[in-house]
Amino acid sequence: MTAIAKDKYTPRLQRHYSEVVLPELMKKFGYTNRLQAPRLEKIVINMGVGEAVNDSKKTKNAADQLAMIAGQRPVITKSRKAIASFKLRGGLGIGCKVTLRREKMYEFMDRLVNVAMPRIRDFRGISAKSFDGSGNYAMGLKEQIVFPEIDFDKVDEIRGMDIVICTTAETDDEALALLRGFNMPFQS
Repeated sequence: MTAIAKDKYTPRLQRHYSEVVLPELMKKFGYTNRLQAPRLEKIVINMGVGEAVNDSKKTKNAADQLAMIAGQRPVITKSRKAIASFKLRGGLGIGCKVTLRREKMYEFMDRLVNVAMPRIRDFRGISAKSFDGSGNYAMGLKEQIVFPEIDFDKVDEIRGMDIVICTTAETDDEALALLRGFNMPFQS
């Protein structure tokens, strides 16, 4: 029944999806084909660096930290137009983003749920209301230092990040069941 080989290169969460989550989703929603069941499509991580207006090195530092977190080099996002009241010039690097797919996506999701979220101060779970109506989930973190890859002594500034988990689910209920299968700590 499982289509994923059990080798050492398959991420643990990907095996968990094919062995545990997929059969539960098929049973719960009455799918007749395994391709009907929702699955993770991609994870997009965005880190805005507003203070880069005064110091362009901050964007490079943020990109380096995001690369350590994601395991993939991020793209520097640039401003489209100049806004004088914000001291913003057109083409200035003001953030960075990375899109994770396949193995890196599953590895990041595993680290997010099992390592980073338990390290958040005063954490009581994430909101189940942050779905967009099409099965995608968006959340924000206030500190990048919850990831163990980041050395606290080398951090120049605490930055937050936006994490968008894109799924193939057509409804929010299907996406919620999928993410609960991955042990996402939703508030009750």
